This record gives sequence, structure tokens and C-alpha cells, in this order.
Amino acid sequence: MEFDKVKDIWAEYASTDFARESIRNAGVILRETELKKALQDTTCSREMIEKLGNPPLQSVTEMQEILKISERGDCLTPYQLARVESVLITTERLKDYLARGKQFENPLAWYDENLDAVSDLREEISRKIRSEMVDDRASKTLYEIRYRINACEDSMKQKAEQIIRNNKECMADSYYTLRNGRVCVPVKKEYKFRIPGCTIDKSSTGNTFFIEPQGVAKIFEELQMLRIEEENEVHRILYTLTAMVSDAIPFMQENIRVIERLDFLFSKGKLSLHLDGVEPAFNMERRIVLKSARHPLMDKTVNVPLEFSMGEGIRGVVITGPNTGGKTVAIKTVMINSYMAQCGLHVTCEAADICMNSEYLCDIGDGQNLAENLSTFSAHIKNVLEILKRVNKDSFVIMDELGSGTDPAEGMGIAVAILEELRKSEANFLVTTHYPEIKEYAEKTEHIVNARMTFDRKTLQPTYQMLIGEAGESCAFYIADQLGMPEEMLRVAVEAAYGKEAVDTYCFHHMEQVRKEGSKHLVKEKKIQRNTALESKFQIGDCVMVYPEKKIGIVCEPVNNKGVLRVQVADRKFWINHKRVKLHVKAEELYPEDYDFSIVFDSVKNRKIRHDMDRKYTEEIIKYEE
Repeated sequence: MEFDKVKDIWAEYASTDFARESIRNAGVILRETELKKALQDTTCSREMIEKLGNPPLQSVTEMQEILKISERGDCLTPYQLARVESVLITTERLKDYLARGKQFENPLAWYDENLDAVSDLREEISRKIRSEMVDDRASKTLYEIRYRINACEDSMKQKAEQIIRNNKECMADSYYTLRNGRVCVPVKKEYKFRIPGCTIDKSSTGNTFFIEPQGVAKIFEELQMLRIEEENEVHRILYTLTAMVSDAIPFMQENIRVIERLDFLFSKGKLSLHLDGVEPAFNMERRIVLKSARHPLMDKTVNVPLEFSMGEGIRGVVITGPNTGGKTVAIKTVMINSYMAQCGLHVTCEAADICMNSEYLCDIGDGQNLAENLSTFSAHIKNVLEILKRVNKDSFVIMDELGSGTDPAEGMGIAVAILEELRKSEANFLVTTHYPEIKEYAEKTEHIVNARMTFDRKTLQPTYQMLIGEAGESCAFYIADQLGMPEEMLRVAVEAAYGKEAVDTYCFHHMEQVRKEGSKHLVKEKKIQRNTALESKFQIGDCVMVYPEKKIGIVCEPVNNKGVLRVQVADRKFWINHKRVKLHVKAEELYPEDYDFSIVFDSVKNRKIRHDMDRKYTEEIIKYEE
């Protein structure tokens, strides 16, 4: 049914992990009172969004871990406290949002009574934590300590700058620097004893020493003591805030629970707005009525609305009509709208009255699986048998192309047997088929009716409208005629399908025969007769005489099919016809067995590269003469 794709769209409107998990696990609701409440929640959430805009919701994933840390008595970090403040701000805004919804008497608005913004905690965190750090004015003591720290740091810098000004000739540079957190002055190597202090570092060349002057060192010791005091005060403030968070755990957990719950409910309202859905009515009388229904995954601007109704003694509908006429989309549209309604969601219709079903069972697609050795027919039968095991009077079943994938006569018989079992089960079912015998079966069988998808024979376009109570036809002959199939072929087709008498009832438009167009031809490879005697005449390494120059050369490559061989004369290689070459001395007389001819024909550079290639990876390239 592709409801998983609807869930993917739905999940995009959720902010919390809880809501997304609830969406993944969403399924049909079997209790009438529970379904009524779920549909009411969807309607109320949509109405509130339409009147007040989207609610202020955010992810609360980190909060559970933060609350556990505070409950254990461990110290929360400024970042974690900032997250607590963020959730409390969201809680306060959400509480205000819901309070405004009370003017519309929206039931969801009363969730605000379960929210507590814990304003004293939020204000305390806001005052003491800024930009995920403990603020200078979090306490009077901390402010004084940090003021003194800043004064010490300024004093150290001023002291260093004064020393540099007073001893310019000793300095390697005109500014101080930091080494290992200490303020140092850069002193030339030859003057290092002129500046009293501690050597902290030296340059890589050894010509510059970085010295912390004595006066600066005393201030640095005072600074270190102040930083210890600052750290102690910061920890005191954080532990105090952590204790306040720990005291507020019951309120925070309730806030989280309500935020997650509302996030799920409002995601249903957002989905309804996205799909332009409506709240369906539901019944227990096995009645389904859809007005202007469409599949939720299809573009509503091009989708043709479907009118559908069944019930009042009708349990099964057999749908026939042309290929691409919309039969499969029609049955999927009915089922997915019914399924969404029973999940507590709005449906993509103008109006709908849908019965509750215990199970939704479907057999759609060819189901072919090579890994399991299943053909199309085998897969269908496997699905159908599983459906028949589970079906009961409260089930809803759809089956596409019933009895397809095998011999038509036998497939038709199996299709009738399946329909009979579904009729006995008293379940609601929709099936599509092309078999005329099944249309006859539906026409004469109680509680089953035919339906057809309409088709415009003039334009060859389906209209995607369903007419219940009428049997359809495949229109294959009309489609083939309009697409240019010759009358002669169509007459043969009609006679084979319905007999000679039926041929005269058809009026065809294309009288010409099938025109044969030029097509490509295969070209067979021409086999070249090999001259084995010629190939064996010269071998690699043979010493030969090249005419008319009468120069001595060595054979590099033997004679090919064109009667050409390659010869090296001095340091040059060239191709030459075998008729211009005469054997002088055979290679076996010149070289030992298994001799490496690359010594003769390869350059030293190429031999080195090949040697490297045998041992390791190299990016070098062997180049050969053309």
C-alpha cells in the first residue's frame, strides 16, 4: 500500500525522537473509542495550527540523560544547564500557545495544565549561564575574582612591555609573547643574563631565549591562585544550579512527556494540512463510502478523484477495464485511505465514511523472486494462501490481476475459487481482473458486484472513473487499432478470441499491412588464412640481412599475417616485408636457450623500470618506439 512512504512524510513533521518512533510504530487501532479519540486529536491539532500557527516544539533527546546526571549528584556543565533552560523556555512558550487555544475551546489547549515552566529555575539559569558559560556576574565573589584576574593579566603585559622598552638592544623583537601560558620577552642569546628571570623556551635556531621576567613571575603566581579561586567559585555555582535541577526533576519529566505527546499529535495535524485531508466518519457496518478520493502520494493537481462505495449487502467488487485505466491505483486508493483513517489520520477525500477492519491484506505486484525461485504465478499463489489463512469477516482484502501469470483457462478457474473463498469469509474485498468468466461469476453471485474503469475510445485515454454495477472490457483491440495495427492482424486476433461471428461486430480503421523497414545486418568475421610456413621462417633473435642496403639486423618481432616483420638495425627498429630479408644466422646458434632478449631490444631505462615493477609499486611508465 506504500503506507511506509506516507510515514516518511509524516515523520518530517515531528521534532522529538519519541514522536518519530511513535510514527514508525503506528498501526491500525482496533478499539472504537480509542480510534474516535485519535481522530479527534488529529482534527483538533490541525484546527489549532490553522488558527495559531505551528506550536513551539523542540527536540528533548538530551534531557533524560541530563536529569539522570543531576539525580546522581554529579555536576552539570554550563552547556547542559543551557539545554535545561532551552527546554524550560519552550515549555513556557508552549504553555502560552495552548492557553491561547482555549478561546477556541480546543480540547488540546487544556494540556497546558500539565506543563510547569519552573520559572525560578529558568530565571536562575538565565542569570548565571550566558553563551554556555558561567557569567561574570553569577555571584559577587566570582565577579571580584575575575576582575582581579583581568587586572593581573594587564599588569603582566604592562610589565613585559616596560622591560622591552627599557632594554631594546637586548631584545630580538619589539613585543612580548606567550610560552606555556606565561608572558615572556624575546631576548637575544648574547644578552640572556642581562634580563633577570626564568628561561621558559628558546627559538629553533637557539638565537632567541624567551624569558619570564622576575616581576612578571610574581604576578603570575598571584594569577594562578586567583584562577584556583575562580574554579572553586564556578563549581559552587554549577553544583547549586544542579541541585535546583535535581529538585525540579518531577516537573521536568512531566514537561518532557507532554512535549513528546503534543509533538506526535501536532505532527498528525501538520500531515493533514500537507495532504489537504479531512476527518473521516467510521462505522461498524462494513460500509465504505469515499467521495473524490485520491492516493496520498499522487499529485492532487493531476490526480483524478475516485468515487467509491460498497456495503449494504455488497462485500466484494470485481473491477475490470483497460490496461493503464487506473484499476490498481483505484484499489490502492481505497485501501490506503481506509488504513490511514484507522490509524487516526485524516484521509485524502472530500468526505469519507469508512468501516473498521481487523486486518488489511493485499496481493499487488508480480512478486517474482529469483532468489527464492518464485515465478509471478507462484508468488501470487503464495500470497493468496497466506491471505486466506488470515481472512475473516472483519478483514479488508485487495488483489490485483487475480489469476494472472499462468494458463488463462486454469488461471480463471483458480481466480473463481479464490473469490468463492473470500465470499464465504464475508470479508470486504476488491479485485481487478481481465477474465470475462469472472465478470459473469460476479454478475450472478450474491454479495459481489462488477465495476469498470471508464475509457475514451476516441482519444485512447482512460478517464480514471469507476462505475460500480457494470462490467468493463480490456479495449485491447481498440487500442491496437488506434495505434496502427493493420485490420488483417486485428481480424485474426478477434477471431482467435471470440470466434468468426464476432469479427463483423468490429470496425477497424487501418487497412494497410505491416510495413517492413530496413534493419541492421550482422557482419560475419572473415577468417584470414595463416601462412604457418612463413611465420616459422623467422624467429625472434635471428640474425638477418636486410636488402637492398645489405645491413645486418636482429629480428624483434616475427612475421605477422601481412607478411611483415620487425627488425632492429644498430639502435633503430623498423617494419619490413619478409621478401626484403634473408636469414643469416639462426637465433639458436647465437644465443643460449631461454635467453632474455630484452637485453638486446630494451633500453637500460626500460629494463630498470620493469625490474622495479617486478618488486614493488611504481608510477614509472615503459615507453616503446613506434
